Amino acid sequence: MTYAIFPGTPDSPVILHVPHASRSVAGAEFTISPSEVATELDHLTDAYTDMIARQAAGASASRPWIFENRLSRLVVDPERFPDESEEMRAVGMGAVYTHGYARRRLRSDDPVRDEALLRTHFRPYAAAMTDLVGERLAATGRAVVIDVHSYPAVALPYELHASGPRPEICLGSDAFHTPPVLLEAASTAFSRFKRYVNSPFAGAYVPLAHYRRSPEVTALMIEIRRDQYMIEPAGAPTAGLDVVAAALAHLVDAA
Repeated sequence: MTYAIFPGTPDSPVILHVPHASRSVAGAEFTISPSEVATELDHLTDAYTDMIARQAAGASASRPWIFENRLSRLVVDPERFPDESEEMRAVGMGAVYTHGYARRRLRSDDPVRDEALLRTHFRPYAAAMTDLVGERLAATGRAVVIDVHSYPAVALPYELHASGPRPEICLGSDAFHTPPVLLEAASTAFSRFKRYVNSPFAGAYVPLAHYRRSPEVTALMIEIRRDQYMIEPAGAPTAGLDVVAAALAHLVDAA
């Protein structure tokens, strides 16, 4: 399986989505060397966000569900739009990346390969996430998707919106799916951190089947600046990881 689901309590509407924590590139082929692939992974992996989500889940009063990607975003990025509407296609980082963090080419252009990756990885992943959201809706009447990401303290060349603030915590919101009460709960939970909304990254992940259609599906993206919990770019976690996880647990309980 290219993903793993860790069950929460039956009455929890919260799903912690962890899409970019894996370094596994199983089955992917690149035109760069293995050492260059490792460098790409060092910069593009949201390292330890899986640990943060699991630790937060264990500390929550009502355990949330966790949906975790088991493949690196260098294989397929499950959070991109799979068509021309995805703005990151402008730098070769649509659902299937042809370029990396420094805009270096990783793969040749190959629509046949891309379609195969979408068929075998992207669509099954999206279907499973859609099913989990549907199950939470059926069980609780609502679903809250909290996307757990991280980002570097210094902007990388691929970023399209790198000129804005880079706070300790970025809260990504969506005009349709992020109600003010959820954004306020996140601000309270992460009150010890400097926060900014939608900078340097914006928006929140919702499965396409519910996107801009289901107001009972709410969503928020948590982007943690990596120097708050680890040694960049690919070093060990620090004591800050516990602090971030505790804040995320407070958000889960308030959501």
